[in-house]
Amino acid sequence: MKKQLAAVLLLGVSVVALPALPVYISERTKKSASPPESLCETTEQSCGENRGYSADEPYRVLDIESGNILEVPVRDYVIGAVCAEMPASFCEEALKAQAVAAHTYAERQRLRERNAPSAELRGADFSNDTSRYQGYFTDEQIKQYLGGRAEESLAKITAAVDKVLPYIITYEDAPIIAAFHSMSPGFTESAENAWGSPVDYLVEVDSRTDMTAPRFREEKRFSREELRAALEAAFGGIELGENTEDWLKVLTVSDSDTVLTAAAGNLTVTGNEIREALSLRSAAFEVRYAGGEVIVTTKGYGHGVGMSQYGANAMAEEGKSWRDIISHYYPGCSVATA
Repeated sequence: MKKQLAAVLLLGVSVVALPALPVYISERTKKSASPPESLCETTEQSCGENRGYSADEPYRVLDIESGNILEVPVRDYVIGAVCAEMPASFCEEALKAQAVAAHTYAERQRLRERNAPSAELRGADFSNDTSRYQGYFTDEQIKQYLGGRAEESLAKITAAVDKVLPYIITYEDAPIIAAFHSMSPGFTESAENAWGSPVDYLVEVDSRTDMTAPRFREEKRFSREELRAALEAAFGGIELGENTEDWLKVLTVSDSDTVLTAAAGNLTVTGNEIREALSLRSAAFEVRYAGGEVIVTTKGYGHGVGMSQYGANAMAEEGKSWRDIISHYYPGCSVATA
């Protein structure tokens, strides 16, 4: 899995795949091609000290459809977030780890809004716009999505949440950036490589169990015309020559197999920019040309930073606890009460 610079060419749901919607929501909230917003405008320490609210105070959620600000009890919010972000079919310890990460995300975002309010939130802690914030299902949405499995699945998730509800993940006494993703390319990616800014606890860790996850490796095929259209739409000023094989090439990759830089025609761009341009599952990809097509093969799903959800489930299947999972994917962090 470990690589240095590369000069190689860039790059209905299956019955064995998990439900796509939680992964999709999770993926959109994780901002794959850009760093997450700073969730505290001061320092980590002051963010942790200046709460100005009770840990039991409901979250204020802006409903983007009605414009109303909903007051959602902490427990209800965490249950709804886990329902949106991780399938109930996962092991209990993985669900617990997801619950603690979801609670941490919400606490950090609430602290950010207390310290530096966003005008568009109008006093809310976050909104239910899943393109910008963590996924969250209301009771009605849970019933709609889970259908006939709603009662059993909700009971399982609720039991897991209740066992860890008091806890969040901290670093230097403040809630962490609790990044997570569906599955890594085999090693998680550092925040520095993914977003350009180092974070002490968002670093590369071993997650090779992801390599056995459903749809770990996927191909996406493009005709010459489709590739041209996608690249020209994404990159203004791009120049594409006659030779299609010169349109897309990998230049550098990280030790975790994420493409750091790629040549797109006459331009040098990031792997995440290519991921967005071609709607790829991850920025860990290769490319080959065959039969007049461009074949892009991706590994994993998501930005690869922080906790791998499939990796967490694999650890749980091996008998590891939710604390073990958090310690593995967020090294150097602590578990504390909110």
